Amino acid sequence: MPQASKTLVERLFSEHYASLLAFFGRRVRAKSEAADLAQEVYLRMLRVGDAEAIRNPEGYLFTVASNLAKEHAVLERRRTGGTDLDEAQGDASLQVLPAYEKELDGAQRSSRLHTVLAQLSPKCRAAVVLQYAQDLTYQEIALRLNVSPHMVKKYLAQALMHCRRRMGSLR
Repeated sequence: MPQASKTLVERLFSEHYASLLAFFGRRVRAKSEAADLAQEVYLRMLRVGDAEAIRNPEGYLFTVASNLAKEHAVLERRRTGGTDLDEAQGDASLQVLPAYEKELDGAQRSSRLHTVLAQLSPKCRAAVVLQYAQDLTYQEIALRLNVSPHMVKKYLAQALMHCRRRMGSLR
């Protein structure tokens, strides 16, 4: 890389480093990754063959940053299996019912759960049954209920909240 191009990239990086950190800080979950991503922008800019030929260096810098943020988001989705943290916590919570062994035997808990589930809307109840009794995916449930996978997630979250409230109040 010619020295003039390297100097241009170094100048851009030093002038816009704080802006790059803020840019990535708004786009990534872990704020500690913002500095790493800003550094990656610098490395990618150094790899440009003729940086002096770029008409709008600042615009190009943030175009590289934007593309890197998109790549990072794709990698994060792959790494987390396409779920966000709230969704993952909700799914885990739906699988674990509060322990009432000391107070109730299995038949009583089952009876209470049936009562609580009967209070849900038909589609919400169907989503719960399809998810936990038939072990279907969100996509499969969505097709059966003729709703979006996002709506299936909402139904399951509503069911969880309702079951937690009602199972706790039926003691």
